[in-house]
Amino acid sequence: MRIYGYHPVREALRSRSGEIRRLLVGTRRSGSRADEILALAAESGVPVERVADERLDPVGESVHNGFVAELGDAGPVAGAETSDPGLVVLAEDVQDPRNLGALLRVCEGAGVGRVLLRDRGSAPVSPTVVKTSAGAAEWLPVERVPNTARAIQDLQDEGYWVYGADAAGVPPWSLDLTGPVVLCVGGEEKGLRRLTRERCDALVGLPMRGRVESLNLATAAAAILYEAVRQREGGGS
Repeated sequence: MRIYGYHPVREALRSRSGEIRRLLVGTRRSGSRADEILALAAESGVPVERVADERLDPVGESVHNGFVAELGDAGPVAGAETSDPGLVVLAEDVQDPRNLGALLRVCEGAGVGRVLLRDRGSAPVSPTVVKTSAGAAEWLPVERVPNTARAIQDLQDEGYWVYGADAAGVPPWSLDLTGPVVLCVGGEEKGLRRLTRERCDALVGLPMRGRVESLNLATAAAAILYEAVRQREGGGS
């Protein structure tokens, strides 16, 4: 897992330094922010490696601002003791950082074990995302994946059932969500990509009984995830 950006990295060094395997700092980084980050790393005993900024994230410099913390085996991810490893969310093309932050807040609240973000097309885990998530972005294992279809295949090979959130899907309470489950959530404009939709084992949606045509992605994800929580805590399918 990687944490990107000055503010998230600074917070991780202050409160989660034991989880950080190493700190990557872009060679172009200098000034007061770099001095502060390097001082925190030295104080916490976190190894620092200087690398070319372009190596830090393929999405671009705006994602990392020259600072990346890599979390390894030094300690568990904060909050991991309350998460459900069999409940995974995969999000692609969520471009608004506030929507992504709201989604991460929902995921953490529902005890999601992992969140996978499609690398290209998704908003970075920026300070805005962290703030909107009410801190959840710091507690969740968030991973970026280069290929959604490949990630889905890997998860299916591991025994997960993969459900895509789509208006045409069946209600979540009609499915058995008690086993290893992945919920795929699409972007704000177009929803799930065609290939992603085809790779899912089934589509899951919410019946709209009022006049609005749809819910925002975080609200829809919350309804589906908490149905999974209800079933997993003994509510049945």
